[in-house]
Amino acid sequence: MLGGRRIHPAWSVPGGVTAPLSVDQRDAMLKMIPDALAISQRTLAWFKSVLEQFRDEIRTFGNFPSLFMGMVTPEKSGKHDAILDHYDGVLRFVDASGNIVADQVESTKYADYIGESVESFTYLKSPYFKPMGYPDGIYRVGPLARLNIIDRCGTPLADNEWTEFRALRRGVILSSFHQHYARLIEILYGIERMEQLLNDPDILDKNVRAIARPSRLEGIGVSEAPRGTLMHHYKIDENGLITWVNMIIATGHNNLAMNRSVKQVAQHYVKSAQLQEGMLNRVEAVIRTFDPCLSCSTHALGQMPLHIQLLGSEGQLLDEVRR
Repeated sequence: MLGGRRIHPAWSVPGGVTAPLSVDQRDAMLKMIPDALAISQRTLAWFKSVLEQFRDEIRTFGNFPSLFMGMVTPEKSGKHDAILDHYDGVLRFVDASGNIVADQVESTKYADYIGESVESFTYLKSPYFKPMGYPDGIYRVGPLARLNIIDRCGTPLADNEWTEFRALRRGVILSSFHQHYARLIEILYGIERMEQLLNDPDILDKNVRAIARPSRLEGIGVSEAPRGTLMHHYKIDENGLITWVNMIIATGHNNLAMNRSVKQVAQHYVKSAQLQEGMLNRVEAVIRTFDPCLSCSTHALGQMPLHIQLLGSEGQLLDEVRR
Protein backbone atom coordinates (compact mmCIF):
# COMPACT_ATOMS: atom_id res chain seq x y z
CA MET A 1 0.00 0.00 0.00
CA LEU A 2 2.75 2.43 0.90
CA GLY A 3 5.57 1.29 -1.36
CA GLY A 4 3.51 0.60 -4.46
CA ARG A 5 5.05 -2.86 -4.88
CA ARG A 6 5.97 -5.84 -2.68
CA ILE A 7 9.71 -6.09 -3.41
CA HIS A 8 12.19 -3.19 -3.09
CA PRO A 9 9.63 -0.37 -2.70
CA ALA A 10 10.80 3.18 -3.35
CA TRP A 11 8.70 4.82 -0.61
CA SER A 12 11.61 5.51 1.77
CA VAL A 13 13.85 8.38 0.67
CA PRO A 14 16.57 10.51 2.27
CA GLY A 15 14.88 12.62 4.92
CA GLY A 16 11.77 10.48 5.33
CA VAL A 17 9.16 9.00 2.98
CA THR A 18 7.56 10.13 -0.28
CA ALA A 19 3.94 10.39 0.92
CA PRO A 20 1.98 10.36 4.20
CA LEU A 21 -0.41 7.62 5.25
CA SER A 22 -4.02 8.34 4.28
CA VAL A 23 -7.07 7.70 6.47
CA ASP A 24 -8.31 5.09 3.97
CA GLN A 25 -4.97 3.28 4.00
CA ARG A 26 -4.85 3.37 7.80
CA ASP A 27 -8.38 1.98 8.08
CA ALA A 28 -7.70 -0.73 5.49
CA MET A 29 -4.62 -1.86 7.42
CA LEU A 30 -6.50 -1.90 10.73
CA LYS A 31 -9.16 -4.16 9.19
CA MET A 32 -6.44 -6.67 8.35
CA ILE A 33 -5.13 -6.92 11.93
CA PRO A 34 -7.63 -9.48 13.35
CA ASP A 35 -7.01 -11.96 10.52
CA ALA A 36 -3.25 -11.42 10.73
CA LEU A 37 -3.30 -12.06 14.48
CA ALA A 38 -5.38 -15.21 14.02
CA ILE A 39 -3.03 -16.56 11.34
CA SER A 40 0.10 -15.89 13.41
CA GLN A 41 -1.38 -17.44 16.56
CA ARG A 42 -2.64 -20.48 14.65
CA THR A 43 0.79 -20.95 13.07
CA LEU A 44 2.53 -20.63 16.42
CA ALA A 45 0.22 -23.23 17.97
CA TRP A 46 0.88 -25.63 15.08
CA PHE A 47 4.64 -25.07 15.22
CA LYS A 48 4.80 -25.79 18.95
CA SER A 49 2.73 -28.94 18.45
CA VAL A 50 5.27 -30.44 16.00
CA LEU A 51 8.51 -29.37 17.72
CA GLU A 52 9.01 -32.80 19.28
CA GLN A 53 9.24 -34.30 15.78
CA PHE A 54 12.45 -32.35 15.15
CA ARG A 55 14.54 -33.23 18.20
CA ASP A 56 17.43 -34.40 16.03
CA GLU A 57 17.47 -31.14 14.06
CA ILE A 58 17.17 -29.05 17.23
CA ARG A 59 20.20 -30.89 18.64
CA THR A 60 22.37 -30.45 15.54
CA PHE A 61 21.24 -27.31 13.66
CA GLY A 62 23.72 -24.72 14.89
CA ASN A 63 23.46 -25.84 18.50
CA PHE A 64 26.62 -24.55 20.20
CA PRO A 65 27.68 -21.87 22.70
CA SER A 66 28.15 -18.38 21.26
CA LEU A 67 27.46 -14.74 22.00
CA PHE A 68 24.24 -13.09 20.83
CA MET A 69 23.85 -9.46 19.78
CA GLY A 70 20.91 -7.19 19.03
CA MET A 71 19.17 -3.93 19.87
CA VAL A 72 17.23 -3.18 23.05
CA THR A 73 15.55 -0.05 24.36
CA PRO A 74 17.94 2.46 25.99
CA GLU A 75 18.28 2.64 29.75
CA LYS A 76 16.25 5.39 31.45
CA SER A 77 16.65 6.83 34.96
CA GLY A 78 18.99 4.07 36.11
CA LYS A 79 16.37 1.36 35.49
CA HIS A 80 16.57 -0.88 32.49
CA ASP A 81 13.73 -3.06 31.33
CA ALA A 82 15.27 -4.11 28.02
CA ILE A 83 12.44 -4.32 25.48
CA LEU A 84 12.61 -5.50 21.87
CA ASP A 85 13.68 -2.58 19.67
CA HIS A 86 14.25 -2.53 15.92
CA TYR A 87 15.12 1.08 15.22
CA ASP A 88 15.92 3.44 18.10
CA GLY A 89 17.77 1.11 20.46
CA VAL A 90 21.26 0.44 21.73
CA LEU A 91 23.31 -2.72 21.24
CA ARG A 92 23.56 -5.50 23.83
CA PHE A 93 25.77 -8.61 23.82
CA VAL A 94 25.01 -11.66 25.99
CA ASP A 95 27.04 -14.84 26.36
CA ALA A 96 25.92 -18.47 26.06
CA SER A 97 24.76 -18.46 29.69
CA GLY A 98 22.68 -15.31 29.29
CA ASN A 99 25.15 -13.03 31.07
CA ILE A 100 25.36 -9.50 29.68
CA VAL A 101 28.93 -8.89 28.47
CA ALA A 102 28.31 -5.46 26.88
CA ASP A 103 25.28 -3.21 27.17
CA GLN A 104 24.05 0.27 26.20
CA VAL A 105 26.45 0.32 23.25
CA GLU A 106 25.59 3.32 21.08
CA SER A 107 25.42 2.70 17.34
CA THR A 108 28.29 5.11 16.75
CA LYS A 109 30.53 2.93 18.96
CA TYR A 110 29.98 -0.33 17.07
CA ALA A 111 33.60 -0.47 15.83
CA ASP A 112 34.86 -0.45 19.44
CA TYR A 113 33.18 -3.82 20.00
CA ILE A 114 33.05 -5.48 16.57
CA GLY A 115 36.14 -6.44 14.59
CA GLU A 116 36.05 -7.72 11.01
CA SER A 117 38.35 -10.51 9.90
CA VAL A 118 38.92 -11.56 6.29
CA GLU A 119 39.36 -15.14 5.10
CA SER A 120 40.85 -16.22 1.76
CA PHE A 121 37.97 -18.58 0.91
CA THR A 122 35.16 -16.01 0.94
CA TYR A 123 34.34 -12.43 -0.02
CA LEU A 124 32.14 -12.13 3.07
CA LYS A 125 33.81 -10.64 6.14
CA SER A 126 33.80 -12.49 9.46
CA PRO A 127 32.80 -10.08 12.25
CA TYR A 128 33.67 -10.96 15.85
CA PHE A 129 33.32 -9.51 19.36
CA LYS A 130 36.61 -7.65 19.84
CA PRO A 131 37.10 -8.24 23.59
CA MET A 132 37.20 -12.01 22.94
CA GLY A 133 39.27 -11.86 19.76
CA TYR A 134 39.02 -13.83 16.53
CA PRO A 135 37.56 -16.43 16.14
CA ASP A 136 36.54 -16.89 19.79
CA GLY A 137 34.31 -13.82 19.64
CA ILE A 138 31.72 -15.59 17.47
CA TYR A 139 28.22 -14.16 17.88
CA ARG A 140 24.81 -14.50 16.27
CA VAL A 141 22.16 -11.95 15.27
CA GLY A 142 18.55 -12.26 14.13
CA PRO A 143 15.25 -13.36 15.70
CA LEU A 144 16.85 -15.89 18.05
CA ALA A 145 19.44 -13.39 19.23
CA ARG A 146 16.85 -10.65 19.74
CA LEU A 147 14.67 -12.88 21.92
CA ASN A 148 17.73 -14.07 23.85
CA ILE A 149 18.91 -10.58 24.86
CA ILE A 150 15.65 -8.89 25.93
CA ASP A 151 13.73 -8.83 29.20
CA ARG A 152 10.40 -8.83 27.34
CA CYS A 153 8.96 -8.07 23.89
CA GLY A 154 6.68 -5.23 24.95
CA THR A 155 3.29 -6.38 23.63
CA PRO A 156 0.87 -8.66 25.56
CA LEU A 157 0.52 -11.67 23.25
CA ALA A 158 4.18 -11.70 22.22
CA ASP A 159 5.27 -11.42 25.86
CA ASN A 160 3.25 -14.53 26.73
CA GLU A 161 4.81 -16.46 23.84
CA TRP A 162 8.31 -15.17 24.67
CA THR A 163 7.96 -16.42 28.28
CA GLU A 164 7.04 -19.88 27.01
CA PHE A 165 9.85 -19.79 24.44
CA ARG A 166 12.52 -18.93 27.03
CA ALA A 167 11.34 -21.83 29.19
CA LEU A 168 12.74 -24.25 26.59
CA ARG A 169 16.15 -23.98 28.23
CA ARG A 170 17.81 -22.34 31.21
CA GLY A 171 19.84 -19.32 30.16
CA VAL A 172 19.60 -18.55 26.45
CA ILE A 173 18.29 -20.72 23.61
CA LEU A 174 21.31 -21.99 21.65
CA SER A 175 19.93 -24.06 18.78
CA SER A 176 19.60 -22.11 15.54
CA PHE A 177 16.71 -24.39 14.59
CA HIS A 178 14.73 -22.21 17.00
CA GLN A 179 15.25 -19.20 14.72
CA HIS A 180 11.97 -20.31 13.13
CA TYR A 181 10.16 -20.32 16.49
CA ALA A 182 11.59 -16.91 17.38
CA ARG A 183 10.62 -15.55 13.96
CA LEU A 184 6.99 -16.52 14.53
CA ILE A 185 6.95 -14.74 17.89
CA GLU A 186 8.40 -11.63 16.24
CA ILE A 187 5.67 -11.76 13.58
CA LEU A 188 3.07 -11.77 16.37
CA TYR A 189 4.87 -8.85 18.04
CA GLY A 190 5.00 -6.98 14.72
CA ILE A 191 1.25 -7.30 14.18
CA GLU A 192 0.50 -6.10 17.71
CA ARG A 193 2.92 -3.20 17.30
CA MET A 194 1.37 -2.25 13.95
CA GLU A 195 -2.04 -2.03 15.60
CA GLN A 196 -0.65 0.24 18.31
CA LEU A 197 1.00 2.52 15.76
CA LEU A 198 -2.02 2.65 13.44
CA ASN A 199 -4.20 3.74 16.37
CA ASP A 200 -1.81 6.59 17.23
CA PRO A 201 -3.15 9.89 15.77
CA ASP A 202 0.39 10.92 14.79
CA ILE A 203 0.44 8.12 12.19
CA LEU A 204 -1.55 10.44 9.89
CA ASP A 205 0.82 13.40 10.29
CA LYS A 206 1.54 14.90 6.87
CA ASN A 207 5.00 16.12 7.86
CA VAL A 208 6.84 13.03 6.60
CA ARG A 209 9.95 14.34 4.92
CA ALA A 210 12.75 16.79 5.63
CA ILE A 211 14.78 18.09 2.70
CA ALA A 212 18.07 16.28 3.15
CA ARG A 213 21.40 17.92 2.44
CA PRO A 214 24.89 17.36 3.87
CA SER A 215 24.95 18.36 7.52
CA ARG A 216 27.73 16.06 8.75
CA LEU A 217 30.59 14.39 6.94
CA GLU A 218 30.08 11.05 8.68
CA GLY A 219 26.99 9.05 9.60
CA ILE A 220 26.27 5.67 11.18
CA GLY A 221 22.90 3.93 11.15
CA VAL A 222 21.99 0.67 12.88
CA SER A 223 18.63 -1.11 12.77
CA GLU A 224 17.21 -4.57 13.23
CA ALA A 225 16.25 -6.07 9.88
CA PRO A 226 14.28 -9.35 9.75
CA ARG A 227 17.46 -11.42 9.39
CA GLY A 228 19.38 -9.48 12.04
CA THR A 229 21.30 -6.34 12.87
CA LEU A 230 22.10 -4.08 9.91
CA MET A 231 24.95 -1.53 10.13
CA HIS A 232 25.67 1.22 7.61
CA HIS A 233 28.61 3.61 8.05
CA TYR A 234 29.25 6.39 5.50
CA LYS A 235 31.67 9.26 5.03
CA ILE A 236 30.97 12.03 2.49
CA ASP A 237 32.61 15.19 1.18
CA GLU A 238 31.15 18.71 1.27
CA ASN A 239 29.20 18.01 -1.93
CA GLY A 240 27.49 14.98 -0.43
CA LEU A 241 29.46 12.47 -2.48
CA ILE A 242 30.29 9.26 -0.65
CA THR A 243 34.02 8.81 -0.08
CA TRP A 244 34.04 5.76 2.25
CA VAL A 245 31.57 3.02 3.16
CA ASN A 246 31.43 0.14 5.60
CA MET A 247 28.42 -2.14 5.90
CA ILE A 248 27.91 -5.14 8.15
CA ILE A 249 24.75 -7.00 7.16
CA ALA A 250 23.06 -9.78 9.08
CA THR A 251 24.57 -12.50 6.89
CA GLY A 252 28.00 -11.08 7.70
CA HIS A 253 27.39 -10.99 11.45
CA ASN A 254 26.29 -14.63 11.26
CA ASN A 255 29.10 -15.77 8.94
CA LEU A 256 31.17 -17.56 11.58
CA ALA A 257 28.07 -19.12 13.13
CA MET A 258 26.76 -20.27 9.74
CA ASN A 259 30.08 -21.91 8.90
CA ARG A 260 30.15 -23.71 12.24
CA SER A 261 26.52 -24.78 11.78
CA VAL A 262 27.22 -26.24 8.32
CA LYS A 263 30.13 -28.20 9.80
CA GLN A 264 27.98 -29.49 12.67
CA VAL A 265 25.20 -30.61 10.33
CA ALA A 266 27.63 -32.21 7.86
CA GLN A 267 29.39 -34.17 10.60
CA HIS A 268 26.06 -35.48 11.85
CA TYR A 269 24.22 -36.26 8.60
CA VAL A 270 26.94 -37.14 6.05
CA LYS A 271 27.62 -40.76 6.91
CA SER A 272 28.85 -42.37 3.71
CA ALA A 273 31.38 -41.89 0.90
CA GLN A 274 28.59 -40.66 -1.36
CA LEU A 275 26.57 -37.49 -1.01
CA GLN A 276 22.83 -38.14 -0.93
CA GLU A 277 19.93 -35.73 -1.40
CA GLY A 278 18.83 -35.92 2.25
CA MET A 279 22.32 -34.89 3.40
CA LEU A 280 22.30 -31.87 1.09
CA ASN A 281 18.82 -30.91 2.27
CA ARG A 282 20.06 -30.76 5.84
CA VAL A 283 23.08 -28.61 4.91
CA GLU A 284 20.87 -26.18 3.01
CA ALA A 285 18.20 -26.22 5.73
CA VAL A 286 20.61 -25.06 8.43
CA ILE A 287 21.59 -22.09 6.24
CA ARG A 288 17.90 -21.26 5.87
CA THR A 289 17.48 -21.00 9.64
CA PHE A 290 19.77 -17.96 9.51
CA ASP A 291 18.87 -16.67 6.07
CA PRO A 292 15.45 -17.70 4.77
CA CYS A 293 15.68 -15.18 1.93
CA LEU A 294 19.32 -15.63 0.90
CA SER A 295 18.42 -16.08 -2.78
CA CYS A 296 16.45 -12.81 -2.69
CA SER A 297 19.21 -10.87 -0.96
CA THR A 298 21.79 -12.08 -3.49
CA HIS A 299 19.36 -11.62 -6.40
CA ALA A 300 19.76 -15.26 -7.45
CA LEU A 301 17.47 -16.40 -10.27
CA GLY A 302 15.92 -19.84 -9.91
CA GLN A 303 17.60 -22.53 -7.82
CA MET A 304 20.32 -21.42 -5.40
CA PRO A 305 23.74 -22.56 -6.73
CA LEU A 306 25.35 -25.21 -4.55
CA HIS A 307 28.80 -26.81 -4.78
CA ILE A 308 29.67 -29.45 -2.18
CA GLN A 309 32.77 -31.63 -2.03
CA LEU A 310 33.22 -34.64 0.24
CA LEU A 311 36.88 -35.19 1.10
CA GLY A 312 38.48 -38.24 2.66
CA SER A 313 40.83 -38.24 5.64
CA GLU A 314 43.82 -37.88 3.29
CA GLY A 315 42.23 -34.97 1.43
CA GLN A 316 41.18 -37.07 -1.57
CA LEU A 317 37.92 -36.18 -3.34
CA LEU A 318 35.32 -38.88 -2.57
CA ASP A 319 32.24 -37.27 -4.09
CA GLU A 320 31.13 -33.95 -5.54
CA VAL A 321 27.76 -32.33 -6.25
CA ARG A 322 27.11 -29.19 -8.28
CA ARG A 323 23.75 -27.53 -8.79
